[in-house]
Amino acid sequence: MVFAHWRQVTGGRSYRGAVERGDRDEEIERLEEDLHGLDPDDPEVQAFAAHRDRMQRPNSEATVEGMLRGVDDFAQSVNRADGHRRLVAVVVVVLILFGVLFTLWNAFLFVFSTFLG
Repeated sequence: MVFAHWRQVTGGRSYRGAVERGDRDEEIERLEEDLHGLDPDDPEVQAFAAHRDRMQRPNSEATVEGMLRGVDDFAQSVNRADGHRRLVAVVVVVLILFGVLFTLWNAFLFVFSTFLG
């Protein structure tokens, strides 16, 4: 029961990660120990469960999967933020996209001028 609630709170990420690592029984046991005696409908318990899930996931930034996980965490944080924090996050994303577009445009101009110039 606790594991089903954990999957609901974390969007199933914990279950998928446990299957990928092949230690599903160990993951279920750890979750039952962590959430034993806590009210599964309490928002603080749900936040704690989500926090534990984020802390237990490996954060290897040297892989594409790790980088995408970081982007996912950033996007979820932006969705939870409000006010000036959300505005700052949106500005950061727009600046990153502007930098990518500027770099692609310069690369296109370089290639175009090299072959036709």
